Amino acid sequence: MKITVVAVGRLKEKFYEQAVAEYAKRLSRYCRLEIVQVADEKTPDGASEAVERQIKEKEGKRILAQIRDGAYVIALAIQGEMVTSEELADRLEKLAVGGTGHMVFVIGGSLGLSDEVLRRADWKLSFSRMTFPHQLMRVILLEQVYRSYRIQNGEPYHK
Repeated sequence: MKITVVAVGRLKEKFYEQAVAEYAKRLSRYCRLEIVQVADEKTPDGASEAVERQIKEKEGKRILAQIRDGAYVIALAIQGEMVTSEELADRLEKLAVGGTGHMVFVIGGSLGLSDEVLRRADWKLSFSRMTFPHQLMRVILLEQVYRSYRIQNGEPYHK
């Protein structure tokens, strides 16, 4: 299984980089992981809805350029479906068993994802109704994907 994480913006803090590197190392036992960072757009203070939409569209085009045909796309979105860790593990396992060879998780920038990216998504997944920094979301996502593989394989993992 190949898993790609397409994320808007660069990791700026070393502790986020270290956490992502640690989970990437752990995941290497279970899948081929690729992390793709696309440039974010600067959002001016007091930006109008139209300007924010344009920013999301620019970032969205960069995201979509990284998604290959045939990939199963999971967009992280507040309005998405919330699941437990066990349900996520089950869903990812069913996709893999069903022949999905490439999953792409998409993490938007500070304004979220464009409508075009959300339409491309095969599944919209929410980790919470709260908003998290997109840099932290990479760590949370990788931890949950790692936890999913541990659950699928009946391996111990702290609760």
